[in-house]
Amino acid sequence: MDTPDTSNAPSDPPAHRTDSDAYARLAAVGPYGVRPGHALITMVEPHAGHEYAYNRWYEDDHYIAGAMAMPWIYAGRRWVATRELQLLRYPARSAVAQPVTAGCYLSTYWITEGRYEDHMKWTVAINKRLNRDARVHQERTHVFTSFQDHEGTVYRDGAAGPRDHHALDHPYRGLILQVVDATGPGERAELLEWLCAEHLPARLHGSPAAMVTVFRPTPLPVDRMSYVRQVEGVGTRLTLLWFLQEDPRERWEACFTGLAEAVAETGLGRTELVAPFVPTIPGTDTYVDRLR
Repeated sequence: MDTPDTSNAPSDPPAHRTDSDAYARLAAVGPYGVRPGHALITMVEPHAGHEYAYNRWYEDDHYIAGAMAMPWIYAGRRWVATRELQLLRYPARSAVAQPVTAGCYLSTYWITEGRYEDHMKWTVAINKRLNRDARVHQERTHVFTSFQDHEGTVYRDGAAGPRDHHALDHPYRGLILQVVDATGPGERAELLEWLCAEHLPARLHGSPAAMVTVFRPTPLPVDRMSYVRQVEGVGTRLTLLWFLQEDPRERWEACFTGLAEAVAETGLGRTELVAPFVPTIPGTDTYVDRLR
């Protein structure tokens, strides 16, 4: 049997070699503005007994390799809900979190406007690689994870203060995640208009919240990781992030109760979750002992 001549065949490249020229080509085309055109918002519950391991994995590895090192994610921040904060959540019967206290860690990331599809190609591929390389922490449940498109931002102080593209870098002391479902796809635009033109400006006035960003979810790709469920409410849901200059507990009763009733009174939708968080302290296990 003749042996084929392989003396001139290309050898497999070393594992560390990359197609560096592709980076130069991609950098020269497409949008590269600063607006948060899209977001990744992910609320996760580490399994009981694995809280410290989960926090260290996310802080030391996944936050960087699974998020911030990816193209077109330009800002990120992690948030945590201690048991005290979890018990402030409402409504008790939530379509987002069952029970409503589930999901004690929240991560938020801004993605450059117009780069969602480019980013998704990378994120699907890198997460498959991380999973193959056993760099994915399995002892956790995704309670609410979705990529979202930016619909608007409402500011308390007008042109003064940080803009929405600064929100994940500015040292805000708290964040409130509010998820609202319109009564139907036809009502979502009307609900968004009411939120941005009437409700949010009135609620922000005199409150500790400096801004509210509003997003709508997009479907996850079919080749997503199996542990992340498909996004619900794509045609009806809105996600609001309230950025606070105070700890959310300081004026919770005065400023942030009643959000569900205000939405319900319009007849346009229902609030499925109002959940306060405080920022994590990077590189530490602060708050991990206060989750249960």
